[in-house]
Amino acid sequence: MDSAEYERKIAFRFAAFDQDGNGYIDRADFSAAAARLLAEFGTTARCDKGQALYIGAEAFWQGMAGIADVDGDQRVNREEFVGGAVKRLRDNPERFAEIARPFLRAAIAVADRDDRGAAAVPDVERALRVLGADAGTARLAARSLDADQDGRIAEDEAVSAFADYFTVIAPDV
Repeated sequence: MDSAEYERKIAFRFAAFDQDGNGYIDRADFSAAAARLLAEFGTTARCDKGQALYIGAEAFWQGMAGIADVDGDQRVNREEFVGGAVKRLRDNPERFAEIARPFLRAAIAVADRDDRGAAAVPDVERALRVLGADAGTARLAARSLDADQDGRIAEDEAVSAFADYFTVIAPDV
């Protein structure tokens, strides 16, 4: 992958986190994502699943801020995202997934409408659309997340895919 392609991919990944499009990632982006997921699936913020999702969103934000918020202003701009989040995680992509695990676990639980321990592929597709993926991308991603082809997506499948997607290896320059 050349530098231009790398930059394009990183910009796309940054935009996925910058939910409000204001040019930086902050706690509000994570809270807004949680609120949209709860609304989509008719889950209240005060129930156990809702509380777990907000706690997971906060843990995810704290983990990202801890590795990327270089200037300590409680927001991560694109340069910090590239320099902090991506470059620091290049040697350990699982770390990024681990900071996201509580949020992903809770998001899967919210989308798991029949409480079977894994969300149905169409429900994960809905969740991805709510988080900003276009319909085609959400459909393809949800289907590809179902690694064992059982029609459901479990936490480990989501975490593994998340690590692969969000930790892009920079080209040697």
